[in-house]
Amino acid sequence: MPSIIIRLALRYISRRLFQSAMFAVGVALGVAVVVAIDIANVSASRAFTLSSESLVGRATHQIIGGPNGFDSNLYAHVRIALGIKRSAPVLTEFVRVAGGDQALRLLGVDPLAEPPFRSYLADESEEVDYGALNRLIAEPGAVVISDALAGRMGLSIESEIQISAGGRFSPARVVGILTPADSASRQALDDLIICDIASAQEIVGLSGRLSRIDLILEDGEIDALSAALPAGVQLVDVKEENALDQMIAAFELNLQAMSFLALVVGLFLIYNTVTFSVVQRRGALGIMRSLGATRGLIFRFILLEAFILGIIGAALGLALGIIFGRGTVALVSQTISDLYFSVDVQRISVPPLTLLKGAAIGLGASLLAAAIPSFDATRTPPAGVMRRSDEEEAARRLLPLTTAGAILLNLLGLLLLLAPEGLALSFAALMCIIVGGALLTPVALILLMRLLLPVAAALFGVLGRLAARSITRSLSRTSVAVAALTIAVSVIVGVSVMIGSFRGAVADWLRASLGAQIYVSPPLFASNNASVDVEMRVKEIALSAPGVKAVSSARHVTVIAPDFPELPPVNLLASDFDIAGDNRSFKWSRVSVAEHQAALDDGLVMVSESFAFRRGLDESNNRITLNTDRGPREFEVFGVYYDYSTDQGVVYMARSVYDRYFDDPFISSLGVFTEAEADIGTVIAELRARLVDFDLLAQDNASLRAGALEVFDRTFAITIALRLLTTLVAFIGILSALMALQLEHAREYGLMRASGMTAPQLTGYAIIQTGLMGLVAGLLALPIGVVTSLVLTHVINQRSFGWTMGFSLQPSVFVEALLVALAAALLAGAYPAFFLGRLKPADALRSE
Repeated sequence: MPSIIIRLALRYISRRLFQSAMFAVGVALGVAVVVAIDIANVSASRAFTLSSESLVGRATHQIIGGPNGFDSNLYAHVRIALGIKRSAPVLTEFVRVAGGDQALRLLGVDPLAEPPFRSYLADESEEVDYGALNRLIAEPGAVVISDALAGRMGLSIESEIQISAGGRFSPARVVGILTPADSASRQALDDLIICDIASAQEIVGLSGRLSRIDLILEDGEIDALSAALPAGVQLVDVKEENALDQMIAAFELNLQAMSFLALVVGLFLIYNTVTFSVVQRRGALGIMRSLGATRGLIFRFILLEAFILGIIGAALGLALGIIFGRGTVALVSQTISDLYFSVDVQRISVPPLTLLKGAAIGLGASLLAAAIPSFDATRTPPAGVMRRSDEEEAARRLLPLTTAGAILLNLLGLLLLLAPEGLALSFAALMCIIVGGALLTPVALILLMRLLLPVAAALFGVLGRLAARSITRSLSRTSVAVAALTIAVSVIVGVSVMIGSFRGAVADWLRASLGAQIYVSPPLFASNNASVDVEMRVKEIALSAPGVKAVSSARHVTVIAPDFPELPPVNLLASDFDIAGDNRSFKWSRVSVAEHQAALDDGLVMVSESFAFRRGLDESNNRITLNTDRGPREFEVFGVYYDYSTDQGVVYMARSVYDRYFDDPFISSLGVFTEAEADIGTVIAELRARLVDFDLLAQDNASLRAGALEVFDRTFAITIALRLLTTLVAFIGILSALMALQLEHAREYGLMRASGMTAPQLTGYAIIQTGLMGLVAGLLALPIGVVTSLVLTHVINQRSFGWTMGFSLQPSVFVEALLVALAAALLAGAYPAFFLGRLKPADALRSE
């Protein structure tokens, strides 16, 4: 018996290629989106992990200091006085090479101390290039790079380059090119420039300073070393990657949730396809039941078809996912670099677990969506299976059940939203609300068609009346297709409104926060997490320029908050005075806006909203401890301000307070205030002329805001791609449903033609029908989309990133949603309408 079932299933699939293709495509696109997002997340994480491991090597612990590192004499003390031989000094900084805009990592090391930690100078045969090693030690400015980096930049041995660090250009010479032994090593070394530590100190302008000391320690050495360290430095376990994983966890979860929406739409498509295959074969199934086929046999037969097509769709989806993943990696890695830390993904990673997960999701979705129509086919008696009307009667009998299910799902979603925390629960709630709204489609379709019937009749006459009635008469087909399109369009509405609200909040924040007319900083090639050292004398040069009224320097660094070891280092911003002034907006503050600069000068700090969110700070719990060059110091928080620069948050302090606790002579950027009568363009030209010897960028306020909004738009490029894919799946669902209707009602269409309806009229009838379906989907999507945007803006965004923002409805989004729904439905209807126009009455009316 099983062999008969398999033969029947394969025969049906081969004879119904279009329907089979629709099924497989629904599975494939859903799987492809999930796999592509997974590949992008894994590839970006792996690239940064490899890059971090290339810096850390086999170290178990590190001695780290403040933003400006610490005195290099500490290394001699640790190695000689304390006797810790497995130790290596390191100086690292983000740099770039003149003529390029890629963020590179300069790694200054002592080549003689490196072997226990890293083996950079070994080639493919693991043999050390002693020539490069000797030159690295002996020649000032000698550097070694990987073959991949050399290839991208057109460099070879003896090539001379200019390295920019903190606005300074320093000459360097390539004395060695590394050929990594494997792909992992190649990725790890891809963005590294390696040099002797003395050369690194010269390049970055930190003579006699180190970023850290790498150590390989036994358990018995840890406490003794920690106790022997001076104030301002500390011993830490090498767990940076864990904190960075937490940093991007919410971002990755948001992408995964978006990808699953495409899969949900695919479920509707699969359900529609399997349901149609059952109805199309009602005669054959009835004969099988009459000849003795059991209900279990029928159930297994239909599920087997779904399983076979699920395998095909999943396999196709895995292949498409890998292809989509290549493009998605670029979008995801760019977003991570903009928001979190610099990551350069040269190769995609396709873990077996990702492929296994994609295949399991595809097969599971196929069987889940096919289970209901398969079960319906088994519980109808043999004679009943052969009646088409049973399907519509069953669909109408299920209306109270589906409506009740929709209400219950929405209530469940509301209850999940009321849970105090949990990002995954928030996405589950959103999914309940979206699917619950889609389950209201059948009853909404009936009600809206009653309202639209007179309108359609007035506009299109008899054809409009027939088209409107045919939609409700074939509810089992049309409702599923409309539901799929409704979900896709509601996602467009929800995400578009959320992005619009967010963009408006960011634009308002930029206008309020960027109070200076001109900004001077190194080119924005590095990530949000990179600190760049600019000489203090740049401030004096800028202040002396004609037309300049005042200059506020800012220092962006990262420091450790010992009370929160599980979180990434703290972003600390110190400035001469707050350039936002009275325009800064606070969530809460213990002092008036006019007094907040005085509070900063008195040693208090203010923190951004996301910083307070991640560390549970409020008006009663308002103290934060930071590690400084003078040891741990506690600071009182007088207020929490709104800020969208980073979801990890910022601690803001006065530069005068910063100088008390940190030995750091550098700045990171300048805010330049001009005289009222000064021409901004002229002042910028003067600043550029005076700073020509520095690798610095001077730009006006408007350009900086435009650049920030460009980063914002780039951040959401991936969600736009996901919305398009979701709409594509829904488009295929509409096409599948319309083709099903055409085949089912072929005899009815034949009667219409035989009764005098012309071919153009029949084509118009089909177009009106699809247009009405698209209109209903668009109208249903609007309220669901608004609720979706509310959840995204006020719940998921808050729990993911800790940001509060306003909510604004943009009329253009609603118009766009209706147009997308109509366009998708009309385009999907063009194909079946074309064939209806060529229908021959004799062929349609022919029977056995």
